[in-house]
Amino acid sequence: MKQTKFSTYWRKFLELIDISDHIDVVSASESIRDAVAFRGPNIAILFCAIMIASVGLNVNSIPVVIGAMLISPLMGPIMGFGLALGTNDTVLLWRALKNLAVMVGISILSATLYFIVSPLAMEYPTELLARTRPTIYDVLIAFFGGLAGIVETSRKNRGTVLSGVAIATALMPPLCTVGYGLATLQGTYFFGALYLFFINFTFITLATFLGSKYFGYEMVVSADAKVNRFRKWIFGILIIAIIVPSILSAISVINENNFNRSVNNFVRANKNFNRSYIYDYKIHDDAEPATVELFIAGEEPDSADYRRLYAAAEEYDLKSRQLVFHLDAAYAAPVQLDQNELVRDIFRSNDEKIALKNQQIATLTAERDSLQKLLNSYTILNEDIASELHTQYPDINHVTLALTADKQVICLIHNEKKRRLSATDISTVEAWLRVRLNVPSARVIIEN
Repeated sequence: MKQTKFSTYWRKFLELIDISDHIDVVSASESIRDAVAFRGPNIAILFCAIMIASVGLNVNSIPVVIGAMLISPLMGPIMGFGLALGTNDTVLLWRALKNLAVMVGISILSATLYFIVSPLAMEYPTELLARTRPTIYDVLIAFFGGLAGIVETSRKNRGTVLSGVAIATALMPPLCTVGYGLATLQGTYFFGALYLFFINFTFITLATFLGSKYFGYEMVVSADAKVNRFRKWIFGILIIAIIVPSILSAISVINENNFNRSVNNFVRANKNFNRSYIYDYKIHDDAEPATVELFIAGEEPDSADYRRLYAAAEEYDLKSRQLVFHLDAAYAAPVQLDQNELVRDIFRSNDEKIALKNQQIATLTAERDSLQKLLNSYTILNEDIASELHTQYPDINHVTLALTADKQVICLIHNEKKRRLSATDISTVEAWLRVRLNVPSARVIIEN
């Protein structure tokens, strides 16, 4: 009874995942072959995709980069190359390779020229850096993205999966990053991004090749066993040559991630110790071995403090040789003093502080007296200045002089409404006041 139920469920599961009734290889084959072409609209679309991707990388904009992925026509020749391998179509194979080579060349050249003339300098090009260290995870993304692409292309009722495949496999941004590497003569960007592009190309091709075999695409010509064997060897060697460095890169990325996490946890747990604290730290995960610089403030750690820190670091898989201490902001611990000397030191410090305060008070008092004297002199002058101005401008009947902190004279004029002073009159009075009072600056304010 249990065996019967299992068989029933298994049969239903197989029916659920069966896609044979949803596949149209004839239409799919034509669609892939048409997408290989590089002429007319594809040229304009490629150029637009290059510019969009380059600008997106230049300004670190993820949405813009995604837009370039969506419209890039590079997927067509790559899937055509995989289909040609799966169906032994030599004509399609060379046509796909030729068009892909032209597309890649134009993409790299255009991106290089863009980054040469671009005025925008990038201090933290995170989107560019993201394309320089491919790992085994990029291999998996390219392979499963390629599988989704061949399944979607082979389906009778095609949907929007190809848009997602274009985003996942990301063919255009690596080529633009290669152009940036050429424009700035930085090998890390050039070789890292070129390697990522070859990963995407190889594993999209592999997925298309396997899909064409599984779905039974029609063979153009049957190659002999020797040719098939040769192709398998070449393809196998190429895949191994690409996978091995990506695995090593993934291991390096994982180790760096683990080291960064260990350092963060260690600093968080030991930020304060004794009378010192870690106020900043800098990780160097590209060194061998990876190190972390710890910047210490407060009292300078003693040997016991260092022993405790090293022991704590061991709990987070950090070695003592990986810790580098900077004590620029730390001070030496005070020397132990006897009671009488400590009291004398306190009195001496207080006397110095009192003397400094008295000096500051004396300076401020002298400045205040000087300003008061100057202000008094201007107050006495009020009537004289008012009389002199009244002879020139009869409508002026009262004047008040004031002095600002920066020794600028303010002349407040009380003017009757019979005749307003013009801007020329005000400028003339201000010039006269500077000469009359021998001051560098004077300002007239009219109060009606």
